[in-house]
Amino acid sequence: ADMATARLSGSENRLVSLPLSRIRVIMKSSPEVSSINQDALFLTAKATELFVQYLATYSYKHGRGKEKNALTYTDLSHTAEECETFQFLADILPKKILASKYLKMLEKEKRDGEVREDNDEGEEEEDEDEA
Repeated sequence: ADMATARLSGSENRLVSLPLSRIRVIMKSSPEVSSINQDALFLTAKATELFVQYLATYSYKHGRGKEKNALTYTDLSHTAEECETFQFLADILPKKILASKYLKMLEKEKRDGEVREDNDEGEEEEDEDEA
């Protein structure tokens, strides 16, 4: 009854910070979802909010942000990389690297690819060097 009351009084917005219309759009983008119950929408929004809060708090406590009294992208990406709970976010929160470093990595991959095509035996040696 509480959620129905909140919905009727319009105070729902105070219970969740995320825009419900956006969450509805994201939920509907899934092919398995045909209709969305208002309570399911509200609970998904609240769960998402709590998850983001947990991620931010964990990242702040375990990152360098505490020293600067700030939460940084590096703190978040470090959490995604190091903490098992958040590893599913690793692709979404990749470690930042300089463009020059990235270009060098691409160049190396291209060179390694050419070498491997010519000489398959060299593959094992190169892997040992990287480790």
